[in-house]
Amino acid sequence: MDVVQSLILGVVEGITEFLPISSTGHLIVVSQWLGLEQTDTNKAYEVIIQLAAILAVVANYRERFTFKHTVLWLKVALSFIPVGIVGLLFHEQIKSIFSVPVVAIMFIVGGVVFLITEKVIKNKAPLVEELDDITFKQAFLIGVAQVFALIPGTSRAGSTIVGALLVGLSRKASAEFSFLLALPVMVAASGLDLISNYKVFSGENLTVLLVGFVTAFISAFIVMKLFMVFLQRFTFVSFGWYRIVFGIGLLFFTI
Repeated sequence: MDVVQSLILGVVEGITEFLPISSTGHLIVVSQWLGLEQTDTNKAYEVIIQLAAILAVVANYRERFTFKHTVLWLKVALSFIPVGIVGLLFHEQIKSIFSVPVVAIMFIVGGVVFLITEKVIKNKAPLVEELDDITFKQAFLIGVAQVFALIPGTSRAGSTIVGALLVGLSRKASAEFSFLLALPVMVAASGLDLISNYKVFSGENLTVLLVGFVTAFISAFIVMKLFMVFLQRFTFVSFGWYRIVFGIGLLFFTI
């Protein structure tokens, strides 16, 4: 991987990580377009630049990192437990089902789920408008929904947002809780890869990683803000249709 390829992947990661469209699926497609093989180093790179997205969350929601919001973080921690347990117990099985066709199918399934979810909640007033008003029960149920994100192509953001919408959160609160819930999930995944593969990132490889890291941070920071503006006027229907079209296209070009 060279610097230009790293820059492109960094932008793709930053744009797609917090939108309900699966960053993994997009990184697969763009990596193939760039002619990059799925080596252990490149796979580790894709996971580690997610740490940049974590910093984007911290930068955008820095006012939440105070003792005043301890209860909110307890809810985030509770929501992390289901995916943490399932991911730890079935890590190898999850890796074994990873393939482009599976990613494509889950893109389509996820898109259909979004369209159905929007119909279900249409004309229903949300029970929770603001992030701090989420209950522990709602947080746990959102965490259960996040378990589906372990299936490649499902999208962590997508599964948590759908779960949040179905338990009564507003679109704004759903997206924001998804942002915060990304922190423990991505720290766990990225940290593990960083510890396992830190030796491969030295010299030229380190420069490539830093380029991807910085571009991922900047693009994620901007996209998070634009996403919240988008949700003030629109629903998730467009993301549902995008997922379906992207999934069909992915199947068409890989079968």
